[in-house]
Amino acid sequence: MKCPFCGHLEDKVVDSRESKEGDSIRRRRECLGCQRRFTTYERVDEIPYMVVKKDGRRERFERQKVMAGLLRACEKRPVSMTQLEAVADEIEALVMDSPDRECPSSRIGERVMKRLRELDKVAYVRFASVYLDFKDVKEFMDELQHLLRTPRA
Repeated sequence: MKCPFCGHLEDKVVDSRESKEGDSIRRRRECLGCQRRFTTYERVDEIPYMVVKKDGRRERFERQKVMAGLLRACEKRPVSMTQLEAVADEIEALVMDSPDRECPSSRIGERVMKRLRELDKVAYVRFASVYLDFKDVKEFMDELQHLLRTPRA
């Protein structure tokens, strides 16, 4: 650590304490060159996980948004909170495992649809109608017919 007073590169740590919030460490240091004391703070450099939207915009990943979408789709359906939490956990793991700290929203949406299809067909159709942005009733009916033709996985 470079001394802010004399520029000497060697010092010793006199005292170390965690901040009240627990997000950083405060260190009192003493320069071995001029013997003056100074304070430094260390904190974890958090790089957020990002979601790449269809239009190319990047947004910070928010688990709450996934849960809100799941809750909306499963409203008044026999799907437990434990099941929804498991889906949200799976989506969060999908994003956290992405090598570039970025995940396309299409990948997230597809995974949510797959899991909802397994859990509850009505919740799946509700979510799909918003996610796939059906333009008319025909598109909606096509998806329903596809759902009826496909055996449950």
